[in-house]
Amino acid sequence: MKKRIIGLLILIITVLIIAFVVGSLFQKRAHWEEQNKKQYVQAPTPTLFLHGYGGTKNSMKYLINQAEARGVTKDIVVAHVSRDGDVTFDGKISKGATNPIVQIVLDDNTQGDLNENALWIRQVLEKLQHDYHVKQFNFVAHSMGNVSFAQYMVEYGRDTSLPQLKKEVNLAGTFNGVLGMNEEVNEIQVDRNGKPSDMNPPYQEFMQLKSIYKDKNIDVLNMYGDLLDGTHSDGRVSNSSSKSLKYLLGDSPKSYQEVKYEGKEAQHSALHENEEVAQQMIRFLWEK
Repeated sequence: MKKRIIGLLILIITVLIIAFVVGSLFQKRAHWEEQNKKQYVQAPTPTLFLHGYGGTKNSMKYLINQAEARGVTKDIVVAHVSRDGDVTFDGKISKGATNPIVQIVLDDNTQGDLNENALWIRQVLEKLQHDYHVKQFNFVAHSMGNVSFAQYMVEYGRDTSLPQLKKEVNLAGTFNGVLGMNEEVNEIQVDRNGKPSDMNPPYQEFMQLKSIYKDKNIDVLNMYGDLLDGTHSDGRVSNSSSKSLKYLLGDSPKSYQEVKYEGKEAQHSALHENEEVAQQMIRFLWEK
């Protein structure tokens, strides 16, 4: 009898301890979520991420994971675009989702036709519009993804029937060329307005962006890397090429920011694995 009573007491104490631990965890979780609501905007606006040339699902994964880990969102969807331009979503955006993320992954990730890439971006947005009634969006791109999106804005940025751009993050943008392809090290400089001393294709075509962005209240963040090795580049893209976006947009955006990162962690591909870059991106896109 005594053993049964002791056993029962142990069981009761164990249950109480478990209940206390679980309750504490739920309380901490609720507090954490409440803090996130105070820190980040609570909006249905999706943010699209696009990799660069040869990129994969892993290319933008770190930046996306950082946003999720910091409580920006719980909803992450992968938009697969086939070589024929068919769009399929891996996952769903939940009803009432806050700050959902859509990661675009191109099956043809070495396709250099910017018009084709622009069309694929449009098709992703049209599917988001059809499936989730999306009216506006943010966009984050790395490397060639930036010029693909620039081409999207040239081709479709005036179309008010499509979701409208709200915020744009450019990372290691190749707006006026790529080293070893159509630009040599330290060959091109930009003035204080971002105007390059020489303009490579398709930079001239992007000159339309200034009028397209005007009066649309678009915020732009432009981040790039300098290895500090004398090349004034991230090892792949010159700083002048990335900074030339400023001249393309002029004073048309609601706001325009440039941020330079330095050292080995500012290397072209390392930029999207850089914690400081992730923090800057999160502040710009979602902090109140």
